[in-house]
Amino acid sequence: MRELTERAPSRVGAARVGIGGPVGSGKTALIEQLIPAFAARGVSLAVVTNDLVTAEDAERLRRSGLIDPARVAAVEAGACPHTVIREDPTLNIAAADELEQRFPDAELILIESGGDNLASTFSLDLVDWWMFVIDVAGGDDIPRKNGPGVLKCDLLVINKSDLAPHVGVDLDRMTSEAGAARRGRPLVLTNCRKAEGIGAIVDRILADVLFR
Repeated sequence: MRELTERAPSRVGAARVGIGGPVGSGKTALIEQLIPAFAARGVSLAVVTNDLVTAEDAERLRRSGLIDPARVAAVEAGACPHTVIREDPTLNIAAADELEQRFPDAELILIESGGDNLASTFSLDLVDWWMFVIDVAGGDDIPRKNGPGVLKCDLLVINKSDLAPHVGVDLDRMTSEAGAARRGRPLVLTNCRKAEGIGAIVDRILADVLFR
């Protein structure tokens, strides 16, 4: 398997961005904010969601009114969510390929992983770039656990920043420790309920992935 630090060869077609993170961290809520934000920048996109044995996240996005429902594909992992985004991403590659064929105008495909723990990472055979979402309600010790998802992602998203005072989290310390663990690699604080931090994520993807 290709080492995570090695970049996959360039692929003609839509760029593919992974969104990973534990259950409840806010990945789907983040996508609901990213869809209109990218639309406002003139970026045509599609989405692949992953769940264990349901299509719940896909159905949520299809019902949202934010995107053409046909542009949302669902993958059922049927086992450990790591498998279909890392060890054998065949199902996700096929889903993204099909969306690309049906919607040749798509410039970007977001691939949301099934919720799992801090060890979740993406194969670079599947995505060109990926972010990892954690949330303050999960505890301010998450950065100190040095999970591969936190350390290896291209962008770390610390979500639900507004909850910090309500769950006893020192947000400044959590951010500082995350930055130290990642050795200065980028991170963004978000509050998806108020779309805070969404623009920074879009800017990063436009620059690093779509080269705009």
